[in-house]
Amino acid sequence: MSKRRPIHSNPSRLNFRSMENPKTENRGTRPTAEPTSVQEIFTLMVLHVCKKSIFFDINLKVALYLGALFLLSLITDFLPFPKTYFARSDNLFNQYFVKFAWGWNLLLLIPFVTLSSLTYCCGNIRTVVREHLPRIAIATFFWLFWIKFFNFIETTYGKCNNKQYDSKPSCLKAGLFWNGFDISGHSFILIYGSLMLIEEARVIIGWETIKENLRNEQHNRSVQTLQSNNILRNLSEHELIGVKVFYEKFTIYVRILFIAMTVLQILWDVMLISTMLYYHIMAEKFVGGSIAILTWYFTYRFWFKQPNLLPRAPGDGSFKYTKAKDTSTTNLNRKASFTMPTTSTPKSTPKFMGMPIYKPAETNTSRKNGNGENIPNTATSLR
Repeated sequence: MSKRRPIHSNPSRLNFRSMENPKTENRGTRPTAEPTSVQEIFTLMVLHVCKKSIFFDINLKVALYLGALFLLSLITDFLPFPKTYFARSDNLFNQYFVKFAWGWNLLLLIPFVTLSSLTYCCGNIRTVVREHLPRIAIATFFWLFWIKFFNFIETTYGKCNNKQYDSKPSCLKAGLFWNGFDISGHSFILIYGSLMLIEEARVIIGWETIKENLRNEQHNRSVQTLQSNNILRNLSEHELIGVKVFYEKFTIYVRILFIAMTVLQILWDVMLISTMLYYHIMAEKFVGGSIAILTWYFTYRFWFKQPNLLPRAPGDGSFKYTKAKDTSTTNLNRKASFTMPTTSTPKSTPKFMGMPIYKPAETNTSRKNGNGENIPNTATSLR
């Protein structure tokens, strides 16, 4: 029996790297994430549910606000809704939440904006005070301005049901009724407060990716990677340390405040429905809600989006970690993948998840071999 011949003629040439003259290679795989605890998984689940609730398509939400203010309020003007607990002006939610609605908003928004902006501004307090906190001051100014304006309209252009009294305070003090156009302050503050909570809460989108980017960027700098697309690559070492410290320190508070903001926004929507059903007339509610929407659009969709004006939009800091998603486009594309044909395959074959549902019928083309004989197309011959 003959011996099996070795694969390599030279035994020293093996199929593994020789340990002679080992070279130190710092470029290893990226560091892996730490194991996720059960508590962390539960927290992420709660955050996911909150995001699904508060980040409902805002354009559709605005349309629903306007439609309900007009249609539902108009119906209840002619067909009174049956009385419930919310019809009482002294109900718990009206007494302790709606009457102090702006205070509740400030109670959550001031610490949320401060802690989150300190993180994506790398701990630069001056930037936070100059570019982000003024959004809350501007919103508070508009709230005070419009409430005063609503009261001015009612007082100036109203009249008492007894002509002996020509001022609202004296009319009400006499136990009489003042007839005026009372623009609904509740409709304004509930809609404007909800839209403000939604806009400020958007900084939580992509918040969890900061942790992964921190880990990868620290690894890239340790191995001196020249090319990197990490969102933190342009930060100085001091700024990177600031992001890491503030992110680890404030994330738990940012999450708690975000959950509380979601609950408060849901409560504002519930109380808005109560206002539509039981308080004011349709015109007063529609005007108040329309002014709230216009104020929101002017500030958050126009003013804060201007690159040369202050304050900045929520999440606009030393690095970009949030990406706005057009949910309507995504949904349309998802539906189109089931039904609409594409031109990427012959005869516009319908696709599912990017793959053709069936192979398109091909023409019976043929090609010739070296002897000049026709060879049928492979796809056709298989059929």
